[in-house]
This record gives sequence, structure tokens and C-alpha cells, in this order.
Amino acid sequence: MLNDNTTIKAVPTNIITGFLGAGKTSAIVHLLQNKPKHERWAILVNEFGEIGIDGSLMQGQYSEEQGVFIREVPGGCMCCAAGLPMQIALNMLLAKAKPDRLLIEPTGLGHPKEVLDVLSNEHYQDVLSIQKIITLVDARQLKDQRYTTHETFNQQIAIADVVIGNKQDLYDEGDKERLSQYIDEHFSPSKPLAFTEQGQLDPSLLSGSTHAKAGHAHHHHSYQSVLASEQPLPEIGFLKAENQGDGFLSAGWRFDQRYQFDRSKLYLFLSGLEVERMKGVFITNEGLFGYNLADGSLKELPIDVCDESRIEMIAERLDDDWESQILNCAVDSE
Repeated sequence: MLNDNTTIKAVPTNIITGFLGAGKTSAIVHLLQNKPKHERWAILVNEFGEIGIDGSLMQGQYSEEQGVFIREVPGGCMCCAAGLPMQIALNMLLAKAKPDRLLIEPTGLGHPKEVLDVLSNEHYQDVLSIQKIITLVDARQLKDQRYTTHETFNQQIAIADVVIGNKQDLYDEGDKERLSQYIDEHFSPSKPLAFTEQGQLDPSLLSGSTHAKAGHAHHHHSYQSVLASEQPLPEIGFLKAENQGDGFLSAGWRFDQRYQFDRSKLYLFLSGLEVERMKGVFITNEGLFGYNLADGSLKELPIDVCDESRIEMIAERLDDDWESQILNCAVDSE
């Protein structure tokens, strides 16, 4: 619960949701690029894996001096364990940032209705003002029954005030129409739908009250009290953590600063991964870089801050050779 002395009231709050690879993080980064300079924005990021990458990627591009405050809740759906992990992180974030706007990014495998439940409980009734819930969808995924039959994929669309068909520059003919028809048939023909690419959301979409209602049953992910993202690294200088849920597995690693990676070898390894999703931040022999792999396409971007190298993969099957392949990219792994 927030301290009774807090002056934080009615913070405009948006949930930015979407399935794996839909482009949520890119959308939030784009919104931050268009943030009014005088405003302070807080970002609460939830990740399926236990390592925590999104916060590092964002912090590598934005700082508190720029009015951007970020906290992570790794390790599965952040509303589990009666919402305790989420509430602790959210309370700390609000107390520090005293934000003009709060953005919540649930994991792509998270349940946005249960996140809404936590945000709507009595602790936050006067603190937060829940505004539009935005769901990003890659319309190409509608061709795959793994998505259309997935409860979370459909729940994310159902709860949305606005659905954004992202990555339209990669669509085939008929993909836009397929998404529009899917929403009309399974949800509501009046649900607003727009299309964009590279997560370029219009900031005006954030304004206005949500139509979604709280109060739903929840299917819990596992939640560990001490996450791998928070554990001290062992003497060997790295650790591995795995998670599972909703038909997907995750494997992630943290490496301390003794591990510097060969940029060329690393890029070659990452670009060849056959996974649903990969994100990473690395200290390389050519500087600090963030990596994002989705749809078989690897993006590399320079970042300003990286205290340790981190990587997380989400897939239907894990490869026992990944660890040795990552270590083979290290310049000096002794």
C-alpha cells in the first residue's frame, strides 16, 4: 500500500498489452520519444522470463534525468501471488517517480484482466486513473492456430479499448482484412482498430477512460520469491534461469562484467536462433548493444548503459547447447 502521506492522485494509467512479438516494447519506446519534456513518466514492465531484459533495454535508451522511471517484474505474470510482486514494484515506482503518466507492459503471456484487477483494487482507487487499454496484434499470427486458440491471445484483444495491427509493413495481402474480420466475429465490430508499423503509436490514443471492467478469475503462473534477476551472481560469473507456462518455455542468462562478447560472433549466433522471441543486452568488444529477435528478424541497437550482459529466449522447446554457444561468443570467459 502507498504511504498515507503521498500526494500522488489520479495518475493517468495505460495498459499496453499484446502477445509475444507484437511490438509492445517498441511501442512504449516510441511513446517515450514523444513524451512532453516537462512530464515524468513511469513504466512498469513484466516479463515471462526470470532474467529481465525489457527494463535494461529501455534504461539503456532513457534515464531518470529525462523524466523516465522504469521498474521490472520478471518471472511470470506479475499479478500472481495475490498481486504482491506487482504491488511492491508499483508502489516503489510511484513513490520515486511521482509520475504524470504510468504505462504498464504485461508479459506477452500475461493475463491483462488480472493486471486490471490489481490496478483497480481499493489501494489504488484514488491513486490511479485507468485510461485506454491498448492491445498490439501482429495480424500475420491469425494464420497460426497456436495464437487463435490461445486463451491469452484472445483475452488481450477482448480487453482492448483500441486494437493496433502492428508491423503492417510486413503483412501479406489480406492480413489487414483478416484481423478486422476476426475482431468483428469474435469480439465486437465496434471495437476501434488501427494499423501501424514499428510500434509508432499516436500518443492521443492513450487518453480517455477504459471500458474494461475488473473482476475475473485467474490462472496463475509460477512465482518464485527470489528471482534470478535479483540473485547475486556465483563465482563463475554467470547464472541460468528457466520458466514455463501457457505452452511456452523460457531460458535466460546473466553474465557479470568479466564477460565481454565478440560482437560479430554474437550477432551470428543470435541471428540463427529458432525461437519465438529473444531479447538481450550485451557488453561487447565494440560497445554496449541491445538485441531483439522476432519473426526471424534480428535488430541490434546501441545503448548507453549496461551493467551486465543478459539474454532471454522464449520458445516451445529449449536447446541444451545454447549456453555453450553463448560462452563461445565471449572474448574471455575465464
